[in-house]
Amino acid sequence: MLELKRIYWTRKSLHLAMLASVIWLLAAAILAATHSAISQRPTSLIDVLRPLFDAVLAADTAPGLLIIVLVVAAAVIRGSDVRRRDPLRRFTRQQRREGMARADWQCEMEAGFHRRCSRPVEHGDHFYPWSKGGATSLQNFVAACSRCNRAKGARIPSPGQQKRLERRRLVYVDAHELVAVGERRELT
Repeated sequence: MLELKRIYWTRKSLHLAMLASVIWLLAAAILAATHSAISQRPTSLIDVLRPLFDAVLAADTAPGLLIIVLVVAAAVIRGSDVRRRDPLRRFTRQQRREGMARADWQCEMEAGFHRRCSRPVEHGDHFYPWSKGGATSLQNFVAACSRCNRAKGARIPSPGQQKRLERRRLVYVDAHELVAVGERRELT
């Protein structure tokens, strides 16, 4: 479970760092363009644009390098996700039957105000997405209606969503070991 939290927060911090560096890059470019002073009277277009270009280039070096580092880090993380993919994407009939019976044929996903969705089960979903290295196992199986399954998509659920689902499962699951949710496949 700690690994899933670490992965979630690593991805969130990468997204926020990328957004902050893009904003920094744009702000530096705008400020450099508006504050570039020309000391002498320009004689050509190149004399006007050269100091402007030099100021923007000097201001955008640091955020530009940060963006490059973040893109490389994201590419490395994505590369390890591909190596983790389970060769079996679809749950077996037995896994679907057991998972849906465990959920009492009702959707396990969140509706409004952190409550359990009341619609009947239509799909077996990977709680931790298969495309991000989630295992095709009963621990990673979540019974979902089509609406909740489409809404979740291939996003990694937050640690809070994971805890709330485990807390809701305590009500309708008998065996305590079946309450745990989310599993990631090991690197091969």
